[in-house]
Amino acid sequence: MRKRLQISSAGILLAAMLSGCGNGGTATEPAAAGEGGPPEPAEPVTLKMYQTQSYWSEDDFNALIAEPVKKKYPNITVEFERSTKIEQALANGDPIDLIAVWNGLMPQYEDMGLFEDISPLVQKMRMDLSRFDPGALEAVKRANKAGKLYGLPNLIQFNALYYNKDIFDKFGVSYPSDGMTWDDTIELARKVTRKDGDTQYLGLDPDYLTRMLVPLSLGIVDGTNDKTDVNSEPYKRVFELTKKIYEIPGNRPPGKVMGGSVADRFMKDKNLAMMTTINRLDALQNVQDLNWDVAQFPSYPDRPNLYGAYDMHIMAISSISQHKEDAFRVLQVLFSDEVQLLGSNRGKLPAMKDPKFNQAFLKGVDSLKDKHIQSIFKSKPAPAAPPYSVYYSKARGILVDRFRDYVDGKMDVNSALRQAEEEINQYIATEKPSK
Repeated sequence: MRKRLQISSAGILLAAMLSGCGNGGTATEPAAAGEGGPPEPAEPVTLKMYQTQSYWSEDDFNALIAEPVKKKYPNITVEFERSTKIEQALANGDPIDLIAVWNGLMPQYEDMGLFEDISPLVQKMRMDLSRFDPGALEAVKRANKAGKLYGLPNLIQFNALYYNKDIFDKFGVSYPSDGMTWDDTIELARKVTRKDGDTQYLGLDPDYLTRMLVPLSLGIVDGTNDKTDVNSEPYKRVFELTKKIYEIPGNRPPGKVMGGSVADRFMKDKNLAMMTTINRLDALQNVQDLNWDVAQFPSYPDRPNLYGAYDMHIMAISSISQHKEDAFRVLQVLFSDEVQLLGSNRGKLPAMKDPKFNQAFLKGVDSLKDKHIQSIFKSKPAPAAPPYSVYYSKARGILVDRFRDYVDGKMDVNSALRQAEEEINQYIATEKPSK
């Protein structure tokens, strides 16, 4: 999360960590010096942790990794290399032991040879994988070309519907409810898309096209073969449904469609009734004079109670680490019940199976105590799509541009999708290195 939440129970949870780290797996303890004698001190070891994007703050790293690891294993020191990129560390020949990586970037770093299957370590160190959300574990394997368990899912993103209660009250319209379909949400948006005086109130902003695609497990470019099939019925369905949102009279944001910041429209301009997007709770709790709440993310009728794909941060052990068992001990601590509950309290949603982890999410934050936070968990991530391609970002931009042309009436839906597919294929052919 972008900002640490002040949780009064955090210190209590950390202090209560059990010596065995809950059900996080049994670590190998130092061998005894002799029969009945004290354990032989383990050799000191320093592990280097890197991240591919800014997932971890220094504060979260200290609270959820450095301090609990030192408590469990005094001989292990984990150093957080925030200022050095992995590519530079590789070029320098620096040690890399742990890597925090978004699943969408796994193919890119897989191509660098940075990952290896941790399944043998899981078995040797007796990590209980049944504690994890099985869909999240499958998504880790689906996120790489080899289909291997390169790491464990540490933080999972969610999608939700946020709404401005004052706008609904102003126009005498009932608040959004859990279990709505996209069509239900669009019809509700019509009722609160109005102009009052000099203010144009927008009923619904879906944030970005990906929010509509991923519940259908549509990933734009298949990372296993770097091919696209956007000129197809599933994408046509998304284009046509999303266009209905912008066809509501008065519901187009200033500038271009899917441009600017939906968060700013909701939190700063305060003229947006509903936004459907990712976790914004850390920012929302600090917004003054905004009477907001949260509801379950809208669903497709044939995919009820599903929101975005498994969008996760994964903790992996580097293939070049010289201390893989010690690195795995770090994972055992990080994925212990105690630390995962503490992370959930701090706003880092675990990818664990037991509902107690969702129930602990942001628990104890006074500014959120009256919000319907648990509505979020009535939906689950959609089944994992094929792995992201290294060409995903540019391909996504092409698809969104053609969607804008479709909404603006410059081309029909079939032409927009056909041209998007042609442009994406041409881009991949140009950029893909020849064998």
